[in-house]
Amino acid sequence: MSNANNSHINRDLDLSHTRREVWLVKVPKYVANRWDKSLGTNEVGKLKISRLAGQKSQVQLSLSEAELCLEDSGEQSIPKEHRLDVSYVTRQSLGVFSHAIPSDSDAVIPESEKLYMEGRIVQKLECRPHADSVYYKRKSESITKASIPQRQVQRLARIEPKFKPIVINYFLLQIRLKKKFKGKKYRDDIETVLISLFAAFEKHQYYNIRDLHKITNQPMKYLKTVMKDICNYNLKNPHKYMWELKPEYRHYKQESLNEMTENNGSDSD
Repeated sequence: MSNANNSHINRDLDLSHTRREVWLVKVPKYVANRWDKSLGTNEVGKLKISRLAGQKSQVQLSLSEAELCLEDSGEQSIPKEHRLDVSYVTRQSLGVFSHAIPSDSDAVIPESEKLYMEGRIVQKLECRPHADSVYYKRKSESITKASIPQRQVQRLARIEPKFKPIVINYFLLQIRLKKKFKGKKYRDDIETVLISLFAAFEKHQYYNIRDLHKITNQPMKYLKTVMKDICNYNLKNPHKYMWELKPEYRHYKQESLNEMTENNGSDSD
């Protein structure tokens, strides 16, 4: 048998109260808080059930004076009278279960816990307060409390160092602006770019696009658009993937052309 099966231990379930019918009641949070603070011997309230022929039962809950007088820090007065809206459970099978744990801490082992079925749920009830003056006051205070912003402006009695503005002189500002715009390239007018390109092609006949990008300091997409009008892109050896001026823009002398060709050959080597 695997370890997973060993972790599930068979326990006996006491089904003596299976036929007992119980209610599932939903109460407001303020009622639950008062009941948690009350002693087990105190009366928490009274139920009044009115049955009329052909109608649902009318259930009323009246909290006891002992519950209303309990001190609850930060809690305002709560309504005394409540009605319970009844709905029947027809399409579900709901039950209430409990388990008893031995009082001796040394004997607390899974085998010693006993399970009980306390009854089956036949009705659901939702507790609602009557719209009286206490209810409206409580509701108004809740809305006012919820509308208070969590962050508020506070007036300082003295100036704190952490709130002092940072002093920036002119030279520090220039350094920050330079760092901010460093690496950003802006488009120059076409004539300025053409002058830089023609000056570069006077030195060498063939260029890689990355070299022209560094020389002109222009955005790559904009540079290619300008070069398509004045340059040809080689797709064959020996100057594959290199750019050169179109024949109508070339003004090389034969000696200069031979010298540039030699220089390009040595650069490629």
